[in-house]
Amino acid sequence: MAFWNKIQASFHSLSARLLVLTLLFVMLAEILIFVPSIAFFRLNYLEKKVDFAHLATLSLLASPDNVVSEELREELLFRVGARSVVLHGANSRLLILRENMPYIIDAEYNLAEDNPFLLIEDAFESMITGPGRIIRILSPIENEPNSQLEVVIDEAPLIREMYKYAWNIFWVSLLISILAAILVYFALHWLMVRPMRRLSENMSRFRKAPEAVTTAPVSTRRRDEIGIAEREFEILQTRLRAALKQKQHLVALGTAVTKISHDLRNILSTSQIVSDSLAEIEDPKVQKIVPRLMTSIDRAIELCTQTLKFGRADEREPRKERFLLESLVNEVRTSVGLRENEGVVWRNVIPAGMMLHADREQFYRILLNLCRNAVQAMEGKGTLEIRVCRQGPRTLIRIIDTGPGLPEKAKEHLFEPFSGSARAGGTGLGLSIVRELVVAHGGDITLESTGPAGTIFRIELPD
Repeated sequence: MAFWNKIQASFHSLSARLLVLTLLFVMLAEILIFVPSIAFFRLNYLEKKVDFAHLATLSLLASPDNVVSEELREELLFRVGARSVVLHGANSRLLILRENMPYIIDAEYNLAEDNPFLLIEDAFESMITGPGRIIRILSPIENEPNSQLEVVIDEAPLIREMYKYAWNIFWVSLLISILAAILVYFALHWLMVRPMRRLSENMSRFRKAPEAVTTAPVSTRRRDEIGIAEREFEILQTRLRAALKQKQHLVALGTAVTKISHDLRNILSTSQIVSDSLAEIEDPKVQKIVPRLMTSIDRAIELCTQTLKFGRADEREPRKERFLLESLVNEVRTSVGLRENEGVVWRNVIPAGMMLHADREQFYRILLNLCRNAVQAMEGKGTLEIRVCRQGPRTLIRIIDTGPGLPEKAKEHLFEPFSGSARAGGTGLGLSIVRELVVAHGGDITLESTGPAGTIFRIELPD
């Protein structure tokens, strides 16, 4: 069973396909060569018959009174292979040879008509019709433009010779095809199949153990496309292996940071309780220090919280449902902590009854992060607008604020954790989490514009 499976696999290999295709293409080329060659073989056969008949005519014309014995006449007809030979002059017709048995002409061919397509048609007509016909051949005589020789022959010997020639061509073509296929097979196997097989085996080994150095491919000096592919794959493996090592180090570091952040948040929570107690002390010095202390503690707790959220590698897949978008936006406004009498104006530009198909909890986190960043950027004064519209099969959500815009350094690493913060003391984790959640929904988030007039973030979600 294993042997049979191996044979079946070999038939599906690239080498076997190349071998079969080479055989087919060479045989096709031989067929294209055979078609005109069989026509010209037939033409040469008929021309030889005419030449023999011409020689017999010359020998008879040289005899006294153009008379020969019955035995010589039959011998000449046998040697020529004809039933009759007639010489046509400008105004005369001379019967040179003729057998005693009567016959009926089935077809007539003029050798002066040397159209290749007509010759091919006549040849295949003869092979398809088969033996039994008697044909008349008309051929001009060389150096005698006004003369023409007419020869009547049986077509059966011609057809036998044509089939014999066809079979010889077939066996020669088959032999050439097999030899060419074998040569092409070994050439392609050596130049292409073996390197590609080696490259695929290296890919398979690399897939199973990407960290192992032993899976590195053997460098090659080939300058063709396969050599380029092998060298590029070697570079790819080296870079991926280095990236995997770096990722492993980052994972270990992230795990340690997560544990530290968790413990640190608990410690800071205790410090927050103590600072709340300090706030009740009426000493002016204490009252002056406590707000800054509480702000620092709040920032540290927020940093630990965001780090813990970002460090969760098991973020669940979105559980999409249809919900009313306006009510979710109002919840975000409440969570951000805006009041009616504050300097930040909140605007909802959402069509009435606008429904969204997404994970409600995750989308709440998306909008909360973006709106909180916008409120912090405006520093208590400005306008925050949530604008939603439909564009074809996608929903566009824009978060527009009138803040001072993002600095150039923040724009370069906008959605990268610990790099894309727009304010001092920020971590950039919020935007990184936002982008991860939006991409999980099959959408995209981009910075549409930013400047002194404000900043616009655009979220595109598919239906």
